[in-house]
Amino acid sequence: MATATKKYLRQALIKSGGAYGNLSVLPFKFETTAAGICTDSDLTTAVVNGTVVRLGILPAGATLYDGNLIVSNATTNACTMKVGFQYVDGVDSSAVPQDDDFFLAASAINATGLTRKSAGFAPVKLPKEAYLIGTVEGADIGDASALEFDVICNLAGPA
Repeated sequence: MATATKKYLRQALIKSGGAYGNLSVLPFKFETTAAGICTDSDLTTAVVNGTVVRLGILPAGATLYDGNLIVSNATTNACTMKVGFQYVDGVDSSAVPQDDDFFLAASAINATGLTRKSAGFAPVKLPKEAYLIGTVEGADIGDASALEFDVICNLAGPA
């Protein structure tokens, strides 16, 4: 069997930030009270079907590679969540359009476990700050829940 070696392997390592890479994991937590109210938020009512939750801010220049949803305390209702990003300034970008399900589309949050990025999108470099958003779908959250979404990215700096 033949072996093929790509050219410029060492240069690719240098361009990627070094021999060991330059990736970061940004953790974003989402929790609700026993009444289904999002903790540490400006929403004073229960999270219902269709609610968009701003989980945090992704910095300009971040290259988004992957993400993990960790559900440690599941909802009892048949809820799902899609996870993506939306620009802080509210203006879309033609170079990297905002995408409400870039990481996940309809991932169950009524069962504990780990779900990795489901879509086969290529990595994107954000041209400006963006909210990491989770959209609750399927049902209202009516009880206590806890999840974390970890974004795997390169924080190289502004685009």
